[in-house]
Amino acid sequence: MRIGPHQLDNNLLVAPMAGVTDRPFRQLCRRLGAGMAVSEMVSSNAALRGHRKSLKRLDFEGEPGPICVQILGADPDAMAEAARYNVDRGAQIIDINMGCPAKKVCSVDAGSALLRNEPLVQSVIQAVVRAVEVPVTLKIRTGWDTRTRNGIDVARIAQEEGIQALAIHGRTRACGFSGEAEYETIRRIVEVLSIPVIANGDIDSPEKARQVLELTRADGIMVGRAAQGRPWIFREIAHYLESGRMPDPPSHEWIHNLLCEHLENLYDFYGEYQGLRIARKHIAWYARTLPGLALIRKQINSIDSAEGQLNLVNSFFCRQTITNKGLAA
Repeated sequence: MRIGPHQLDNNLLVAPMAGVTDRPFRQLCRRLGAGMAVSEMVSSNAALRGHRKSLKRLDFEGEPGPICVQILGADPDAMAEAARYNVDRGAQIIDINMGCPAKKVCSVDAGSALLRNEPLVQSVIQAVVRAVEVPVTLKIRTGWDTRTRNGIDVARIAQEEGIQALAIHGRTRACGFSGEAEYETIRRIVEVLSIPVIANGDIDSPEKARQVLELTRADGIMVGRAAQGRPWIFREIAHYLESGRMPDPPSHEWIHNLLCEHLENLYDFYGEYQGLRIARKHIAWYARTLPGLALIRKQINSIDSAEGQLNLVNSFFCRQTITNKGLAA
């Protein structure tokens, strides 16, 4: 799959997720089979650029390219300036957020709220595309609500204004994350566009990935929530799409090493105080694939040192190894 001059390793992308797709998580997903990872959304508000959170979101040191930064806002001039700012700091692709359903985002007419105003959609896209020389991509939903599914109209505007790839979450803003994704809507959009289209929504297994590609005829797929605590899903999907066979599940030892690596990267990236607190939610997500880990969640949440957190995780896996050996005997 190609976006402008960038040939991706494959057509599997990590969805931008606020509070999740930081540098440690993006690097992990890329190493485990994702062809590209999009950053957390970055506000176009220039007053926020010096904040620690904003600076962390724009830290791409050691990260494999292409570096894709998602920007958020509703003012065309501010979005254009944000695009230039991020390209000057290493962004190789700019992604425009018109898909976020969060109330605090939509209340300022940004994210998926933009879908209610097609002239403004056009103005924002036009301003950003003209502002930078790197490829500009767009993420949308199928519409604001079920009565105004205008995803096809927005997609046409996007292509006409120079968007070079379009990602579509197959729900309206009103749907949030409930119900089933509208793959037929994505397929209709694919049929009217010539630019790459990336399908997103409810892709939680290799089998589902192939089903969505076949149903939508999209050029690629974007995985979000299913990668939380299971970043190896990209490797599993890639193996299944290529061979038609499910790969062997990862061993507890392999997951143990991966989780500890992820936690240590979080401590290094954020510092111990913030890193161990961010690590708590990741441990909870890993627990969904590891029966028993959820039982020590209260202990994990009460520990205030990185060493203590790691020791508790290591103790859990040690007990699992001993139990498994006992069952095998």
